[in-house]
Amino acid sequence: MSQITTPLKESTNLSPTADLPTSLPDHTQLPDKDGNFVKNFQEPPQGDLLTDCIIPIFNKLHPEGQYCIGRDCGIYWWLTEPPEAPEKGAEAPDWFYVPDVPPKLDGKMRRSYVLWKEFVAPFIALEFVSGNGSEERDKTPRKGKFWVYERAIRVPFYGIYEVKKAQVEMYRLVDGRYQLMTANSREHYPIEALGVELGIWEGVYQNQEWPWLRWWDAEGNLLLTAEERAEQQQQRADQQQQRADRQQQRAEQQQQRAEQQQQRADRLAEQLRALGVEPEA
Repeated sequence: MSQITTPLKESTNLSPTADLPTSLPDHTQLPDKDGNFVKNFQEPPQGDLLTDCIIPIFNKLHPEGQYCIGRDCGIYWWLTEPPEAPEKGAEAPDWFYVPDVPPKLDGKMRRSYVLWKEFVAPFIALEFVSGNGSEERDKTPRKGKFWVYERAIRVPFYGIYEVKKAQVEMYRLVDGRYQLMTANSREHYPIEALGVELGIWEGVYQNQEWPWLRWWDAEGNLLLTAEERAEQQQQRADQQQQRADRQQQRAEQQQQRAEQQQQRADRLAEQLRALGVEPEA
């Protein structure tokens, strides 16, 4: 496992050594939908943007491809004290990332993420606020999103993004409890283990202009989308071509000047010969 993997602790949740019932369902047996519609037209492109920009980072961190990104997919958790029906313990973040797990299970598409089968907690979970934010900050035991991410799933980094306020609220799990993170001088939230920062970017993406949630590297450079990277590469190629064209133009001009000088020398030599003077070689 990599350094960013967060194995579940026996004292607080499930672990590979916990005494689990053999009848617990897997991802193919649990519901993969809850009947809720996506809240607005901004959420799907927001998830696309986060994924598109961070994929090159994840591919470097996991060259073997052992990671998965979930969007509105159920994370099933199950507390052993007191036990309850497994299907009741589920939360579906708008965006989350799990390190050191396969993107498929037994060659099948994941329908959900089941903690009692994987034993690795998601490293980051992000919620996109559609209402007033109370749902994302709900600390009601076993029911509230905040409580579930902090106490049951134990996600190291939890973010609450409010597009209407152009802000993101980031929490870090410290000694089993979330602590509100402080933004750096760039108004970004560093996630050191990934070498990235999370913050707000004003701009247009997929034909929508909003304050988007985006990634930067540790030096404050914006992580680009595939389209932006292609445009940047095209701009560089165009600039290189322009430089090559200018060099070619200068070479042609130098050649023209050399030819003109030779022509003048030839005319002068002819004039001297006409006067009976043999020009020096």
